[in-house]
Amino acid sequence: MKEPKPNSKTKDKHHDPANDRIIKHKSGLFNLAEELDNIFKACKMLGVSRDTFCRYKEAASSGVVDALLEKSRRVPNHKNRVGTVIEENVLTYALQEPVHGQVRVSNELCKRRDL
Repeated sequence: MKEPKPNSKTKDKHHDPANDRIIKHKSGLFNLAEELDNIFKACKMLGVSRDTFCRYKEAASSGVVDALLEKSRRVPNHKNRVGTVIEENVLTYALQEPVHGQVRVSNELCKRRDL
């Protein structure tokens, strides 16, 4: 039996170019600090606080790659979300008429009774 080809949904999150960039930046900071033998200078050169360096170092010492990835701490506010039908209608109209602003899109969709 053939294994399914990996797609964007089954792709491993560690192979994402954005994640690779984040990990390279953090490991570059560690390497520079080791090379200079001075954490303060390395942090100052790369614009990172020493506190942040210590958090990165602690995460790296745990040995888990996920610890070096950015973590979103913000909880989504689902109260402000509109229904999927309305969202799809707005997106479809906005793609058809990209120069219309939000007020005109709203007015036009209300006229067509799509809102």
